[in-house]
Amino acid sequence: MKSLKTLLDLRNISVPEDFFVKIEHYKALLEKWNKVHNLTGAKTLQQIDEFIVDAITPITFLPPLTKAMDIGTGAGFPGMILAFALPNTHFTLVEPLAKRASFLQFVKADLGLQNVEVKALRAEQLPSEPYDLVTSRAVTDTQMLLKLSEPFCIKGTLLLFYKGEKVYDEIDESLDYQIIEAENRHYLLIKR
Repeated sequence: MKSLKTLLDLRNISVPEDFFVKIEHYKALLEKWNKVHNLTGAKTLQQIDEFIVDAITPITFLPPLTKAMDIGTGAGFPGMILAFALPNTHFTLVEPLAKRASFLQFVKADLGLQNVEVKALRAEQLPSEPYDLVTSRAVTDTQMLLKLSEPFCIKGTLLLFYKGEKVYDEIDESLDYQIIEAENRHYLLIKR
């Protein structure tokens, strides 16, 4: 089994110095909470590491960002992980499920994360506000994600949807998009 650092090195992903300290703390909290609250399908440390690599791979192709939103953050993938890797970007993590939102809030407080805000709501309940980036992983199909993210987009906003192979069936050719393929993942990047 390869270490998380090795997995990141293999993909040429560079992260801030304190990333691994935060990740180890996060993984310990996730393992503890997951036993009681079933927050994520990733049950082993190897699966969690794979989810982490999947979550932060886009930092290799994203431009600098000031403000980002993650719709349906779940246990933190990708929003919380991206917040660890991009400390100068403010992340709004949107998670309607109370047990997951409580976990995210606990991680934020425990690690003293200044660049994270947790919203225990559905995206549709939030006021309209522009973001540089809106992300989502395993929430719904692309058309519904486009609709959900609309109130948070202005010209130039990037939408990053973590998709599987079916992304090609979901894409509207009129969009300004690109699909970045990685191992077991298709990252759909749409420019508004």
